[in-house]
Amino acid sequence: MLQGKKILLAISGSIAAYKMATLTRLLVKEGAVVKIIMTPSATTFITPLTLSTLSKNEVVTELSEHNTWTNHVMLGRWADVMLVAPASANTIAKMAHGFCDNLLLATYLSATCPVCFAPAMDEDMWHHQATQANIQQLLNYGHALLPVEKGELASGLFGEGRMAEPETIVAFLQQHFAKNTTAPQAASSGPLAGKIALVSAGPTVEAIDPVRYISNRSSGKMGIAIAEALADAGAEVKLVLGPTHLSTSHAGVKTIPVQSAADMFSACVAEYPMADVIVMAAAVADYRPAHVADRKIKKGEGGMVLELEKTHDILRTLGNNKAPEQVLVGFSLETNNERENALKKLREKNLDLVVLNSLADPGAGFNHDTNKVTLFDNRGKETALPLQSKQAVAREIVNAIISLQHA
Repeated sequence: MLQGKKILLAISGSIAAYKMATLTRLLVKEGAVVKIIMTPSATTFITPLTLSTLSKNEVVTELSEHNTWTNHVMLGRWADVMLVAPASANTIAKMAHGFCDNLLLATYLSATCPVCFAPAMDEDMWHHQATQANIQQLLNYGHALLPVEKGELASGLFGEGRMAEPETIVAFLQQHFAKNTTAPQAASSGPLAGKIALVSAGPTVEAIDPVRYISNRSSGKMGIAIAEALADAGAEVKLVLGPTHLSTSHAGVKTIPVQSAADMFSACVAEYPMADVIVMAAAVADYRPAHVADRKIKKGEGGMVLELEKTHDILRTLGNNKAPEQVLVGFSLETNNERENALKKLREKNLDLVVLNSLADPGAGFNHDTNKVTLFDNRGKETALPLQSKQAVAREIVNAIISLQHA
């Protein structure tokens, strides 16, 4: 999908700039033509010579009036996509407000191609309301965000703000071009024709050692039914499916198999920027073993203490980075204070629709062929559905999504 694509990689000053060597190598390996521009501060983290050697093109750091290849207008018109990575807090702020004091920003303001950006910064900078406002402004401009990841940061702290890994960025670009390909395709019909939907379903498994894992009771039935109902409505569906014996043969659904919560996070983050409708129906583990043994843990005389750490909150990540035109749906499986907890999730995770699933209702929840749910949307509408097949519930959820799309 990247063969012959012209990618303009714009690197700003961040420690994550060192990863651009790997990204450049991967893009070239995929057949892309890569040209690179850097801010002066970016050159303190990785040399232009390194990137020029890997990209097989001159790396430019200053505005030039003597060579049309380095002219910011020509660069902005040359590219099929402009990728700002890493995008520092400073560069994001300048992009959001139209500053133009270096080659990267001048080229950005001249770009006629789609623009994507991959932020990189420390957690407190990432969560600052000014940074979030600037990111929202770039989303309002129609640019695509590669969400930050959670991990070890340059400050030595552990948290959100880590730039997406090079492999994730490559997958994102592949999906970008797959969505925007001009190859003729058979026209689909239905109220969601031309839309791309992303659905997660099933459980995740979190390894303890090569033999054992922790998981949950989800079968994936509800999520698969939703994926098929979205496809029936005309959408092109990507189904991120955890380990389950169930599958779908629907022609309109492409399955992306995953195992762990980390796998599901990476797959959803890579796919979600291209999606118009996102339904997160998977039962993702909230915790995973902090340390995974490389050999089977032998049974001892006493008990065993298993230390757990939090997994990525996929729904919150997508909600924090949701574009205005996207519809995001989450599930709230509850055993007590059901309505209160569902509305809290709707509000705190920036959802358009939340599906309340109570385990207190007979015939609802895991492994049943039926379900009983209540829908809450961001306009204050509440819809209680009777106990019915999961396929019927899926159609009701899709009807609610269609209503939100046309609101």
